[in-house]
Amino acid sequence: MDQSGAVPWRPPRVCDDYWSEFRHCKSLWNRFHHYYTHGTSPSCKQWKVDYRNCSEWEKHKTIEAKEALQASERCRVAEQRKFPPVWNLRKDPPRDWNLPLNQGKPQD
Repeated sequence: MDQSGAVPWRPPRVCDDYWSEFRHCKSLWNRFHHYYTHGTSPSCKQWKVDYRNCSEWEKHKTIEAKEALQASERCRVAEQRKFPPVWNLRKDPPRDWNLPLNQGKPQD
């Protein structure tokens, strides 16, 4: 290790998080939910590969494990950003935002 005072690289998640995600992915409830929602069985291989790469990095600090883990996280973030937001954000509040609500009056 160099003594330059630079902060050493750490995985974006704790290795146990990858293992927890893998176990959750393999659970019966998640498989049923994923099949019901998407019509296919979930692929859990990437979580296991990420766990192995994280463990490899923690034990031996190999550059290959670091780069594979970084690439996997980048792909995961890119996949999440693919989908547009559900709600349209408004620029300004409604004009009558400060008026009292009609709570006591019946609505027609």
